[in-house]
Amino acid sequence: MATTNPLQFIQQVRAEVAKVVWPTRREVLLTTVMVFILAALTAVFFAIVDILIRGGLQSVLGMFG
Repeated sequence: MATTNPLQFIQQVRAEVAKVVWPTRREVLLTTVMVFILAALTAVFFAIVDILIRGGLQSVLGMFG
C-alpha cells in the first residue's frame, strides 16, 4: 500500500467532504416522522401477534389442565 503524504491526505479528505450533500431540514423532519410512525406500527403489530400467541397458548394449555 502506497503511503500518502499528510498534506495530500488532508486535501483528499477536504475534496471528499465537499462532495457530501447534506439533507435539508424538511427532509430530516420527514424522515424522523416516518421512522417514529413505522416504529409505532411495528410495536402495534408485534403486540397483536404477542396477544394472539399468548391467547392460543393459554387455550391449548387450558385443555390439558
